Amino acid sequence: MEIEIIPLALKKIVQRNVTIELVRETIESPHQIVKGYGGRGVRQRKYQDGGKEKLLRVVCEEEVDKIVVITAYFTTQIERYWEGRI
Repeated sequence: MEIEIIPLALKKIVQRNVTIELVRETIESPHQIVKGYGGRGVRQRKYQDGGKEKLLRVVCEEEVDKIVVITAYFTTQIERYWEGRI
């Protein structure tokens, strides 16, 4: 499936030091998919960074033939966003 990153999302992703490779990996192999606002999906994947666990959240809209990335960011507030048991 094609992945499209809107220009504003690309700008924010670069500013947040998130690589396109990590965004792609999270979309293709998420640890969890949760519902976001306005019918959007959020694909989440945990990563280790310097011994600290972080959660990459990729907010996207799924279309018939592609996934459109709205934004992506790392957070250390895993408990806040993770659904179910951690």
